[in-house]
Amino acid sequence: MHHFFVDPSQVLDEKVTIKGNDVNHIKNVLRMKVGEELLISNGIDMDYYCKIESISDDEIVAVVLNEEFAGTELPCEIYLFQGLPKSDKMELIIQKAVELGAKAIVPVATKRCVVKLDDKKEASKLKRWQAISESAAKQSRRVIIPEVMPVMSFKEAINLAKTFDLGIIPYENFKDMEETRNILSKLDKGMKIGIFIGPEGGFDDSEISYAMENGVKPISLGKRILRTETAGLAILSVIMFRIEEM
Repeated sequence: MHHFFVDPSQVLDEKVTIKGNDVNHIKNVLRMKVGEELLISNGIDMDYYCKIESISDDEIVAVVLNEEFAGTELPCEIYLFQGLPKSDKMELIIQKAVELGAKAIVPVATKRCVVKLDDKKEASKLKRWQAISESAAKQSRRVIIPEVMPVMSFKEAINLAKTFDLGIIPYENFKDMEETRNILSKLDKGMKIGIFIGPEGGFDDSEISYAMENGVKPISLGKRILRTETAGLAILSVIMFRIEEM
């Protein structure tokens, strides 16, 4: 069943009105017709199973057949702070992070980042990245579309994470798996968690020191060195598994 998102204000009197780019997609790409069914989420907490009632150039109106509280979100909020990687790796990272339950993805400019984005390039990238997040949210039956936030400096990212319940930073020189398990054992529903992942060259030692000075805890992802596009997904998978049914 095709999945779309609307603002809660577009749900009224047991009907949902779809506007914007999704109208063209439903009408001209999917070629859906009156009477066909689709799933619509309000971006907060509800899923609506609907049947198309009318199609026009500007909007599509669907009748709500059934509604239910959406239980597909993790019982915690996870922010992935991702050091800017080369080429199109960020697109894969965003797609998979959304599938695994991340609340937001924050691109971070670190000392060893090769990629440098000016304002024009950043705006274009953010638009593309947000579209990837929306597509992944539809595919994975998320009830929200995770935000891809504007690029932050490392210090800005750490300052944001300082307001969270837990910040962790996988670090190849941290070998204490027992301490890693101890940190992850404290995960609980309702927590706000920040995960810091370095770019291809990893974090500079000064960045690790700064993170630790500000309460972000180093952890180990095992004896193997993981690529930047693998590391975040590995720890997201572990957190999802531990906290999914809490």
